[in-house]
Amino acid sequence: MEEKKFLEGGGEGISRRDFIKTGLAGAAAVGLAGMPLDALAQKAKPEALEFKPEKGAVLRVLRWSVFVKSDQEFWDKNTKKWEEATGCKVITEYISWEDVRSKAAMTASVGAGHDIVLGWHDDPHLYPDKLVDVTDLATYLDKKYGGWEPVCLKYGIHPRTNRWICLPVGAPSMCMNYRISWMKEAGYEKFPDKIPEFIKLSKALKAKGRPTGHAMGKAVGDGNNTWHWWLWSFGGKVVESDGATLCLNKQETWDALEASKELYDTMIPGVASWLDPHNNKAFLAGEISLTGNGISIYYAAKEKFPDIAADMDHANMPVGPFGKPAELHLFNEAFIFRHCRVQQAAKHYLLYMFEEPQYGPWIEAMRGYVTPSLKDYKKLPVWTADPKHTPFRDTIGRMLWTGYAGPVGTPSAATMAEYVIVDMFNDVCVGGKSPKAAAAAAQDRAARYYKPRAPKAPAKAKEEPKPKEKK
Repeated sequence: MEEKKFLEGGGEGISRRDFIKTGLAGAAAVGLAGMPLDALAQKAKPEALEFKPEKGAVLRVLRWSVFVKSDQEFWDKNTKKWEEATGCKVITEYISWEDVRSKAAMTASVGAGHDIVLGWHDDPHLYPDKLVDVTDLATYLDKKYGGWEPVCLKYGIHPRTNRWICLPVGAPSMCMNYRISWMKEAGYEKFPDKIPEFIKLSKALKAKGRPTGHAMGKAVGDGNNTWHWWLWSFGGKVVESDGATLCLNKQETWDALEASKELYDTMIPGVASWLDPHNNKAFLAGEISLTGNGISIYYAAKEKFPDIAADMDHANMPVGPFGKPAELHLFNEAFIFRHCRVQQAAKHYLLYMFEEPQYGPWIEAMRGYVTPSLKDYKKLPVWTADPKHTPFRDTIGRMLWTGYAGPVGTPSAATMAEYVIVDMFNDVCVGGKSPKAAAAAAQDRAARYYKPRAPKAPAKAKEEPKPKEKK
């Protein structure tokens, strides 16, 4: 797939009333507003999927604890509706999202436990043979709801089998959160969309006594997202597309590291140890002027600091020398383990949760905290009802995948889990290492997980036949 296909974004709004009018059978037509009616009528509709939940089925679901209260409220509400409709039962366990990976891995190892997991990033690719094939579900949803965002194909399809092993749920994504009045004081009327101007704005803010702040500690979300975005935006990456050739210790990485020192100089002291909550607190306390984060700061401000909420806005992450958006966001998928004894019920439940009557209100209730993985859901009113939500609508269309440009899998998961990229930037900005030394050390760390492929043995040259001796 060409790289440009991972860079789609935008989309016009559509009213919820119009969305529902189409009916479930015609939901795929939502994204075709403005087409002639006869063209809409001719659009192919997906064949209905029919699953018959096993009588009295009990599903055990593991998912991440909520960031916003309405997430769990509507998830549980939808689950209860499914239970009432099927006569089955769902036991949902909510745990810290940092702990989902380890608990899911244990479930995969012992072959017992939770039936369905809502995991992160590379998780399904750590044990693909332990998962139920959900190609039927993925194909149906793709046709019905305007198609999956391009990056979903990387996360959802296992490259060896070309089959879907999980359903991409969405992304609690990141944009720049900034104070409008302070940006204007620094001489900018509009937030920059290119990294060179973004650095200039950051310097101007610091000069006005308005430092910036970005997590440089082992922050699972904000740290990884920020510094992968920065590296990729300069054209750097850990590995080539073959998944084996390491390429971190190169000029593009050195350039990214050199530029990061300029950005670090604009930050508030202490960011070296920041975890995910620290930038939220600093922004709401008025200590920093901008930071990369989800929409949660905005809604915390609306509830407790309305003056800050009125004076803040969001922007997509600026583009660097790479020339295209190159963002990373937390990415959530749902997958079913093969040890599940009620697989018809499991598939029925997931399909139910993705259908518009459930999925739409769930996204609306979270007020944009999770960006949908299916394109038609970008047309929900939530993305335009408040213009400050709109940048989050486009984030999945602007993102690359874990382990870019290689495949997702165990090496990419381990490299991120060990904070190889975050530590590399920390080594330069805080530790004082040279960009070349930091890049070399980071590449050595990545080499523990990316095992180089043995070179192919050269083909043996054919021996020339010996000339026959003349008698």
